[in-house]
Amino acid sequence: MFFLIVGLGNPGKTYRHTRHNLGFWVVDRLAECHGITVGQKKFRGEFGSGAIGGKRVSLLKPLTYMNLSGAAVTAAVSYLKIPLEQVLIAHDDVDLELGRVQVKSGGGHGGHRGLRSVIENLNQDGFARIRIGVNRPAGDGKEVSDYVLEPFGAAELSTAGGAVGRAAEAAATWLEDGLTTAMNRYNSWPGKES
Repeated sequence: MFFLIVGLGNPGKTYRHTRHNLGFWVVDRLAECHGITVGQKKFRGEFGSGAIGGKRVSLLKPLTYMNLSGAAVTAAVSYLKIPLEQVLIAHDDVDLELGRVQVKSGGGHGGHRGLRSVIENLNQDGFARIRIGVNRPAGDGKEVSDYVLEPFGAAELSTAGGAVGRAAEAAATWLEDGLTTAMNRYNSWPGKES
């Protein structure tokens, strides 16, 4: 059985430290923790394969820019012949508080353009996803599309890094123990209402 974990983001130094690139951060963390090299140019992205918890897995960071992420995901899913229940997408989410991680399956795109591209290209949304909270912009009239392309502030970086670590752990749990276990373990928000 083969699995695919995709992190959504934008390529290049300009976007590396932005809120919109948390999906890339998760793939990088998984690669680092599990000795997987994600450097092969394949499926319109950076790609690598290895094992996590005894499961065969491929990691993908689309290089198509966020709004066209679906082209890369569809190419990988089609070529590797991976059923959607064995696909996980990691992405930022303005509807969750900074630092919060939520694992789920299906449920539409919620306005996230990268997810929308994936769903439109696959023509279904039955894949798992890990949402990583970045907050909505404060009430200063800033557009969400501009806000997510800004780098984290110094005070936010530690919280964002912690969330990326939990998201990577959640992805490994999804691989090893399944969706329900990952949801039960990581969707709670200590000290907050779930």
